[in-house]
Amino acid sequence: MNAALDAHALKREALSRAMREGAGPIGLAKETSNLFRDREQAARRRLDVRAMSEVLSVDARAGRVECEGMATYEALVDACLPHGVMPAVVPQLKTITLGGAVAGIGIEATSHRHGLVHEAVEEIEVLTGDGRILACTRDNEYADLFFGFPNSYGTLGYALRVAARTAPVKPFVHVRHLPFTDANAFFAAVGGHCADDEADFIDGTIFAPDRMYLSLARFVDEAPATSDYTGVEAIYYRSIEQKREDWLTAKDYIWRWDTDWFWCSKNVYAQNPLVRRLYGRERLGSRTYSKIMRWNSRVGLTRAIDRMRGVHGESVIQDVDIPVEHAAGFLAFLAREVGIWPVWMCPIGPREDAARWSLYPMERRLYVNFGFWDVVRTREAREPGHCNRAIEREVARLAGIKSLYSESFYPREEFDARYGGEAYAALKARYDPRGSFPTLYEKCVLRR
Repeated sequence: MNAALDAHALKREALSRAMREGAGPIGLAKETSNLFRDREQAARRRLDVRAMSEVLSVDARAGRVECEGMATYEALVDACLPHGVMPAVVPQLKTITLGGAVAGIGIEATSHRHGLVHEAVEEIEVLTGDGRILACTRDNEYADLFFGFPNSYGTLGYALRVAARTAPVKPFVHVRHLPFTDANAFFAAVGGHCADDEADFIDGTIFAPDRMYLSLARFVDEAPATSDYTGVEAIYYRSIEQKREDWLTAKDYIWRWDTDWFWCSKNVYAQNPLVRRLYGRERLGSRTYSKIMRWNSRVGLTRAIDRMRGVHGESVIQDVDIPVEHAAGFLAFLAREVGIWPVWMCPIGPREDAARWSLYPMERRLYVNFGFWDVVRTREAREPGHCNRAIEREVARLAGIKSLYSESFYPREEFDARYGGEAYAALKARYDPRGSFPTLYEKCVLRR
């Protein structure tokens, strides 16, 4: 056992003791969160997991990285790239943690090949609600927790250590942006390129119903020149309409979306050239923007401005997964009922174990993820969650599934039917018998 694993063992035992010795509801003391829903500030014990942030080992030959649950993907990528590998699926924001991406649902442009983040995981070490530390794999005695942990959002336990697959990299990435004006042709091309499996990365950006770009990227050994989207001059998502091909370093490609939080940096005026220079390169990125967003959520500045303007705002921050054959129909629904642009698109390839993930069940078929994040403003007042409820109904109608990192409005019976309620109840009884954590419905819908 190396020094890093020795240190990890001491930290996990301390957390286990803290869990066993106390009583009552518990929550995490940590520095970052990538959840986009406000929760009641209920009294609860705080388990300090901030020290659980180390990358423990990278084994490029075995194609495996092992790290503590609070290790950020920024740290993971920095540890992996010198070995010529990257985590198989790297979500788009640097502050996302591997443990968080497993307990939630993580995705990126390699998902056409590797699936969602949890589908590239080989082992999860979980601290349960009664203080046990369990190493869970696909085929050991805790396989039910292994397959039930994704989409549990810390309601069954916390990931203290995660082992996941890696993928080989080359120094540069060559990107092609293919334009489309017809949704059916666009999604047919998505299906075709996923079947060909020639691209290392596939995603898309939809600027309007008739302005769509499919981005296909491959690792290459050399580049004629490279673009830099990490500073104050260039913005990646704007380049998609401006360029038909591009080259980036592997690291810059991995983080191409972080500098401008996809395009949401506009909400903190970071795309204004003068303001962008005031931010400076060091403060451009999701870490800064998320702090501003959470401050705004606490003080209610945007809500106050909306009231002064006489408009009603509804935050619509959603990622949904739709079978590819229904994707054009869902895009038409977004254009008709929501009207948020741009929209991010990312395909999720069919996986052998898709149906076994009990709290996020998917069929073994090609899905398309749609990510759309903004505020919908209207002059007339609507019921709370008007757009979000409509999205939930349409996702259900089209046999899709919705991520739970943001607001949800499902009635309890429908929620249980969609997110493995019977299996979840059995997991809750086995791994959180003392009720140390809220239930999934309480946390994700009731926001407790």
